[in-house]
Amino acid sequence: MGEQTVFIIDDDEAVCDSIQELVSSVKLPAETFHSAQAFLDGFDATRAGCLVLDVRMAHMSGLALQAKLAELGAEIPIVFISGHGDITTAVTAVKAGAVDFVQKPYQAQQLLDAINEALRRDAAKSAAKSDRGDFAARLAALTERERDVMALSMKGMSSKLIAQQLGISHRTVELHRSRVLEKFGAASMAELISLSQDRQA
Repeated sequence: MGEQTVFIIDDDEAVCDSIQELVSSVKLPAETFHSAQAFLDGFDATRAGCLVLDVRMAHMSGLALQAKLAELGAEIPIVFISGHGDITTAVTAVKAGAVDFVQKPYQAQQLLDAINEALRRDAAKSAAKSDRGDFAARLAALTERERDVMALSMKGMSSKLIAQQLGISHRTVELHRSRVLEKFGAASMAELISLSQDRQA
């Protein structure tokens, strides 16, 4: 994954500069934009990072930009900031996928905590995409018996039933299941099923 950047969008130049200074103080790259359209004009969905986005701006609001990015299929995490924040706006933003909603004047650490959480989510999504890309290769790396155990496990069969169907011991099934999870980097069969479903989506 490339270097993560904090994209700051606010039509108040002083606010942009203040947040950029704060972000830079903790050694995070930052870029500022004074309108939602200015950000969209140069938007590159392959760049890693997060948005720090003002709710109320001329021409296109922060919520409108959030909706536009969703329409484009962009999954960049968003931290909203607003001097006019209210409960309804915050709920709308978070329901639409925002990481947090921080009111101006913001507390520096509160905003940094929200940004760090957004960057963590961005990194997690990138890792998940990488895992999905490797799914076929990892499946090919399984032995025939491991594939059998994986297929039956994903159908919801217990280790005892799998052992009976395959004519092997319960302990051998558990060993194969453990190796399957290890090869896919999954913590549980439920996580592996989710990974498989994401790949098929």
